[in-house]
Formats: sequence, C-alpha cells, structure tokens
Amino acid sequence: MKKLKITAKDLRQIGFPNTPAIPITMDVVQKEFKFYTLSQVTEILKDVLAHPTKYTNDLRLAKIAYCFTDVEPVDIKAHVLNATGVPIEIYGKQYIDAQALDQMHVASKLPISVAASLMPDAHSGYGLPIGGVLATNNAVIPYAVGVDIGCRMSLTVYNIPASDLKVRDKLYTKILDENTLFGAGKQFEKCFDHEVLENNLFKEIGILKNLQGKAYRQLGSSGSGNHFVEFGEVHITNANNNLNIPVGNYVGLLAHSGSRALGANISEFFTTVAKQNCKLANNAANLAWLDMHTQAGEEYWLSMQLAGDYAKACHDVIHARIAKALQARPICKVENHHNFAWQEKYNGQNVIVHRKGATPAKLGELGIIPGNMVDAGYIVSGKGNVQSLQSASHGAGRLMSRSKAKSNITPRAMKDELKKHGVTLIGAGIDEAPQAYKNIKDVIKAQTDLVNIEGTFLPKIVKMDRA
Repeated sequence: MKKLKITAKDLRQIGFPNTPAIPITMDVVQKEFKFYTLSQVTEILKDVLAHPTKYTNDLRLAKIAYCFTDVEPVDIKAHVLNATGVPIEIYGKQYIDAQALDQMHVASKLPISVAASLMPDAHSGYGLPIGGVLATNNAVIPYAVGVDIGCRMSLTVYNIPASDLKVRDKLYTKILDENTLFGAGKQFEKCFDHEVLENNLFKEIGILKNLQGKAYRQLGSSGSGNHFVEFGEVHITNANNNLNIPVGNYVGLLAHSGSRALGANISEFFTTVAKQNCKLANNAANLAWLDMHTQAGEEYWLSMQLAGDYAKACHDVIHARIAKALQARPICKVENHHNFAWQEKYNGQNVIVHRKGATPAKLGELGIIPGNMVDAGYIVSGKGNVQSLQSASHGAGRLMSRSKAKSNITPRAMKDELKKHGVTLIGAGIDEAPQAYKNIKDVIKAQTDLVNIEGTFLPKIVKMDRA
C-alpha cells in the first residue's frame, strides 16, 4: 500500500504559517496518518488550524494543536512498572524458554495488569510472549493481541472414511493446491464477496479507509510462516464426545491463518499510537497500551473486532471452496481465535483478557490444538480453569527459532521425517520442519487441568507458503 507523503507546500496551501508547526505536522502525519489520503488529512488539518483547542487532548493531533494555542503542552510521563508483578500461573515451565518467561514477568508488572498465565507452547515474541495470557484493567495492548489479529484454527469434519485420503491422495492434493493461496502480499485476481467487507467501519475509521480494497482481494487467502491448510484423519474414540458425531475415523480439513494485511496494518498503526502516548521503560516498550475510554482505544477495539471477523470470513471461504471441490458437506466444524482480546469477568471484575497465541478454553468450549505437520493435533473442550484465565495452548509451540531451524535441520532430514509419517507436503521451508516444534504430547500433558480431549487430527496432505 502506498504511504502518504505531505509536503511543506501542501501545508502552506491550506493556511499553515511558515513556523515550526510545519515540520511538526509533517512528522505527525508521517507517523499517524500514513495510510490516509491527502484529501482526508487536509480536511483534518484544516479543522485543527481553525479549532486548535478542540484537539489539545487528541492522542494524535495534540502536538499540532499546541502550535496554535497559548497553552503549554503537557509532557507525557513514563509509567513505572510495579516492583512485584501479579501472580503468573505457568503450565509446562520446563518447556518454556527463559526469554518468554522474562517477557511474561515484565508484563505482570504493568500497572494495568490484573492476572496472568503462560501456556506450555510459549516462546518469546514482541511484547507479550506467544502463549501469554494477560488480563488488564480498562486497557488493551496491541502487541499483547499480536500482529496477526484474529489468527485462528478451523477444522471441518466430513462423513468420508479417513482411508479415502490414501485411496484418492492425488485428488485431495490437487483440490488442496488449486483452492488455496499462500504468501505475504498474495491476493486473488478473482475476488469473493462476503458481508464482512460491507462493514461501515471501513468508512468510519481513518486507518481502515484505505484497507478495504486489499482486504477484498485477499479474502480467502493465507499468509506465510506457520500458516497452513491440510487434509488429515480425524479420529473419534469417545462415544460421548462434545462434537456430537459417532465414533469413527473421518476425513478432516484443518486451516490456520489470520487477518492478512488488514490485521497487520491495524496492529502497526495502533502500536505506534500506543507507544507515543504510553511511555514505558525499554524492556516494556512493546507493551504500551491504549485506555479503553480514549478515542484511540475505542477505534482499536472496533478495528480488532473487524479483523477477527475478517479472519473468520477468510476461513469460511477456504472451507467452502474445498467443500465444493470435494462435493461433500461437513458434519462438524470446530474453530477458535487466538491473537485477540476479550471483555470477560475475572473474580467478579471486568477485565480485558489478551490471548496471544493462546486458545479460549471456557467450560465446554471446543478448540483445536495442532502439533506439527506429522504429529497428531488434539480436538479439545475447555474446563473453564480460572487460574489459566480459561485458556489453553494454541499449538505445540516452537522448539527452535526460524534461524536455528535453518542451520540445524537439513532438507534431507525434513524429507525423511515426512516420508516416515506418510505426509505429502506442498511448499514450506526448513524453518517449518517438524523437528523445529515441541513435542505436542508433552504440551498436552502439561495442560490436563485446562482441557478435555475429544479427538485427534493427524495431518496427511499439507500446504504452506512455498519456501
């Protein structure tokens, strides 16, 4: 997306005097309004010029407004972390790296923190670690939600025997390859319609106005990294399962992806706003938050909800396309967000619960926790554990960083592992090799207090972004 550039000449043409207000305004526009059009920004700046006192408390425009008033600007003071943090309930600590543990301890010391937990698949990330769950008081942290807002798992089960995957493996591979699209920036030539694209927020919130077109073109696509769509075997052994399907072995389709460029741009924009208005020590800078009572906080919350709806719509399109090609109707569907924030109750208090790479696990709530591309993942239902903030892991979690995986795993070793398990792989690099991930059985064993196992999903034909 082309980013806006505004010049001193542009500002003088709308009435700005030749004073330091011009470089200040150019800097603010570059940081806060880079995804707006020139005409949109011009209208905003004209109003600031005409009514500066109206904007002295505006998170984005105050610096400009103060150039045209006699009021002295108020310095934003840095927030001080608490000496001791709120307690953190940690699951599978022996499987979690030291950096992720340290990041969680820093997050627990934020003055807005109420409760925290860390899942056994956790590893370090920006701000809150992947696998981190944090409840806060009246504040939302963009980097505690994550860049890929609303990233989710979705599993469709078909009334087709699992053995059919081996009998018609070439057909399933063809269907998977022809009906999915992967990669950063990738978009369709022929677009799909969906009601999510008609949401009025695309017209009402500035950052969203220039994102609607790309969201339309990327609808139904998947990103890079660990995003995948795969056919596999669903095994149900418990007659009293919460999926309400008979014991048996079925063909299943599992997808993992999020909100594409829409979510990434929302995250980038509001993280910048949060950091400019919520000063923290360097080790906590990526945990800058937005007060829910501010305009920026409200706009981020609404934008986050839209990104979550869009991520679900992408999955709906993927599953519908493949169901049509397969000429089969689903008998069951399991899906859930991670990288999101929810308004919930904790010990009677209204809180914002951030789950960054963590699955909601309220009592009876269904979810899917995949392993890697050769090991079975688990279909689960939540136990509603209060200590974990009613959460569970979202996968096995990385054992190696991407760079470490590339330097420690050979293409031959990856190929041999796939062959040993009878898995067909379309795309993917060494950084996504099965050996780069933790043992899913260990991760599940560490959270027996959090979820019940309803069934398993064993990957057989996997597609990811081509390396």
